[in-house]
Amino acid sequence: MEKTDFKRLPKHIAIIPDGNRRWAQDKSLEKHEGYDYGILPGLDVYDRCVRLGIEELTFFGFTQDNTKRPEVQRKAFVDACIKSVEELLKKDADLLVVGNTDSDMFPKELLPYTKQRTKIGDGGIKVNFLVNYGWQWDLTYGHEHSLNTENMLESLASSQISRVDLLIRWGARRRLSGMLPVQTVYADIYVEDEMWPNYKPEQLYNALKWYQVQDITLGG
Repeated sequence: MEKTDFKRLPKHIAIIPDGNRRWAQDKSLEKHEGYDYGILPGLDVYDRCVRLGIEELTFFGFTQDNTKRPEVQRKAFVDACIKSVEELLKKDADLLVVGNTDSDMFPKELLPYTKQRTKIGDGGIKVNFLVNYGWQWDLTYGHEHSLNTENMLESLASSQISRVDLLIRWGARRRLSGMLPVQTVYADIYVEDEMWPNYKPEQLYNALKWYQVQDITLGG
């Protein structure tokens, strides 16, 4: 499907790629083995969003809460995030990695992409990767400032990320899991029941079709 197939497209899409561990268990694999199968789906989503003209795309890598999982799982999802960013570096994008870099859980390989957007190739679509992200950490990042409505956005750790229009969550869970609490405040949320490694392009297009008929008022 192409841009002309939709009368309205979200400027910013956020992706929660859930279900990797459950998918692995269904395949008689160890839980941690599922993360590697989530890399190619993310790259396909990226390519299709570029062709559609989406301006910004955010992927939920892993949270600070996720680091409580067994070490073998931690290593697997950290490695998957590093591999995903390495693949994105081969494409045209404005890349930003957002997460708590003071923690040992943050992969040092991704540090160069955390301070400001890194233009890759010809640039273009903004791609945000949330790595070792925590909503409490994000909200209190600028705690030296008083959090009033005028400076709240600029004091966030995720201040370079814009408001999310459409959030798509794979894996059937109906929760935000702490993803960008400020930017998702007016997001339309679409839940795909399939596990993330079972991603198919039509799932993305079904979410965009669903978005066409939503009554988007931003509270007005």
